[in-house]
Amino acid sequence: MSTPPVGPGQLASRMGIQSGHLVLERGLGSDCDEAIRSEISTATGSALLDEDSQEVVDAVITWWREDDGDLIDELVDCLTYLTEVGPIWLLTPKVSRPGHVEPSDIQDAAQTAGLSLTSTIPASKDWTATRLVARKSGRK
Repeated sequence: MSTPPVGPGQLASRMGIQSGHLVLERGLGSDCDEAIRSEISTATGSALLDEDSQEVVDAVITWWREDDGDLIDELVDCLTYLTEVGPIWLLTPKVSRPGHVEPSDIQDAAQTAGLSLTSTIPASKDWTATRLVARKSGRK
């Protein structure tokens, strides 16, 4: 049994996105879910920034499909925009949707990019959102 998508108006909250946050978006395409984009913009009170932005942001959302290229490179690029504690939300098509990305591929790319996968939530009927954060240093 699959978990239902997060209810309307609840996704941004589940993602930890709040009023005043700066959120950068990458990988925008015609297949992206406009309701997700709109909810995040509404929650922050500002438009999503694009990859031409020079801002340091609180979160990055990146729409990613199986044939989009090298996921490791994408994740490393996303890190350049983030505050030290900001997450990357990787939005991928769900199983049986065109462009689906295997969870093992996400896990492998995250580890190579120095990230930890912390959670995965059903973002909509077509998209899954995976939260990735920079791994903590082992030093005390």
